[in-house]
Amino acid sequence: MNTNTIEREIAIEAPVERVWSLITQAEHLGTWFGDAGADIDLRPGGALEVRWDGHTLIGTVDAVEPTSRFAFRWHQLDTPAGAELTEQNSTLVEFSLTSEGDTTHVRVVESGFGSLALPAEEQVAMHADHSGGWPVELGHLKDHAAVVAA
Repeated sequence: MNTNTIEREIAIEAPVERVWSLITQAEHLGTWFGDAGADIDLRPGGALEVRWDGHTLIGTVDAVEPTSRFAFRWHQLDTPAGAELTEQNSTLVEFSLTSEGDTTHVRVVESGFGSLALPAEEQVAMHADHSGGWPVELGHLKDHAAVVAA
């Protein structure tokens, strides 16, 4: 079993431009992925913050290819504020979007669990946790797309 990478896909009944905005605009990202808001500097190297009640995701934008690819690296370990994101303390999340008429196929790949500075059993446990989380989050994205005005 591969415990370094997670791959999930979903089809969303919405044009690719709308799904792109739901994934990359703070007002949407902080609704379907987080539940307490978000901030994003949408450029490679830009800061990313997604908030939940009691938890904050801190990351850095890795790639922005409008309507096709968005990637960010996010902290997975307790690290000091402002600490550099490295393969030892973060994983890489990549969203790929492809259009088929008014349907957008979203593929998310999260990788790097095996490089985290954690004991192997903790790497495996984190991978399992995130493996279960992505279907839920992609379901939230699909639900959000259904209620956001075209």
